[in-house]
Amino acid sequence: MKKIIYIATVIILLVIINNLTHSIYDLWHKQDLLTAAEKKLELEKERNKKLKAELSYVQSQQFIEEQARDKLFMSKPGEQDILIQKNLIAPEKSKPKQDTRPNWQKWMELFFK
Repeated sequence: MKKIIYIATVIILLVIINNLTHSIYDLWHKQDLLTAAEKKLELEKERNKKLKAELSYVQSQQFIEEQARDKLFMSKPGEQDILIQKNLIAPEKSKPKQDTRPNWQKWMELFFK
C-alpha cells in the first residue's frame, strides 16, 4: 500500500514539475516577445513623431510657397524670373584620367623612356 502511494506521489510530482517547466519556458518566451514588441513600439513612435513633423511642414505656408516657386514657376508680385540657358553655364571640369597601369610599368617608363 505504501509502495502504491509512493509511486502515485512520484508520478503526480513529475507531472507538476513538467507543467511548471513548461509554464516557466512559456513565460520566458513571452517576455522576449514583449521586449521585442516594446522596441518596435518605440521605433514606431519615433517614426510617427517624424511623420507628424513632416506633415506640419507640408501643411505650412512656407512649403506651399516653395512648391509653387519650384514646380509651378510662380513668383511673388514685383519679382522677376531669370532663366539661364544651359549652354551658357560652364561645364564641369572633368577629372584627369587615372593611370591604371601597375606601378612597375610606370617606373619603367619613367627611367627608361
